[in-house]
Amino acid sequence: MDNADITVTREINAPAERVWELISDMPRMGEWSPETEGGEWIKGATGPIPGAKFRGANRHQERTWKTVATVIDAEPGRRFSFRINALGMGFADWAYDIEPTENGCKVTESWSDLRPGFFKPISKRVSGVTDRQVHNQANIEKTLEALAAAAEADSSTS
Repeated sequence: MDNADITVTREINAPAERVWELISDMPRMGEWSPETEGGEWIKGATGPIPGAKFRGANRHQERTWKTVATVIDAEPGRRFSFRINALGMGFADWAYDIEPTENGCKVTESWSDLRPGFFKPISKRVSGVTDRQVHNQANIEKTLEALAAAAEADSSTS
């Protein structure tokens, strides 16, 4: 499969603002993502604003690797997106679009594969992931499930 986009949408019974706070809290991302262990703001960044950079720590089975990302959009309660960069180029775009609903919000998580063809075999060796599209589809579904559980638990105690 060539470069692909994956999009998964899930209803969450929690306010859009609260869901956005959780999604954009990079140190906590590992609580919902099965691959990302978390992130840390770098280069003077302290939170999610456009242009801020963070380093993500990732794990798949016994393999670990780090990425650097730049926040593209940070609209509280609406959208959070970032680009993974390596070797001076974009490798992936991640986005979370949030729409208020009657019972909370609808969250759409998207991944766009920007890796150049020559890098895909290297990426497989680094991460151990043989089919990134299939892998990310499953991980996005798990991420949104865990995010919903956390946001809904927070909302029920508020």
